[in-house]
Amino acid sequence: MAEERKLSMAEVRKTISTSLGSAFGFVIALVWSNVVLGGLALTNAPMTAPKDALGLVIGIVVALVLTIFMIVLIIVIGRWGSKA
Repeated sequence: MAEERKLSMAEVRKTISTSLGSAFGFVIALVWSNVVLGGLALTNAPMTAPKDALGLVIGIVVALVLTIFMIVLIIVIGRWGSKA
């Protein structure tokens, strides 16, 4: 018959770190989506985003800072999740 399987702390950490890494990647994608929409708005494309160059530059800076921050968090949580 099927053996009972116990969850180890390493498995739980790995699952949590994978989930959080995916969530952070999703946040990065959402921020960059707004930046791209801002660029399209500058070309008078019918998009909802910043309508001027300053708004686009601010969006790019925010996206870059958030991307770097999220990558650091992905690395930290990935290391935490891979602990034995």
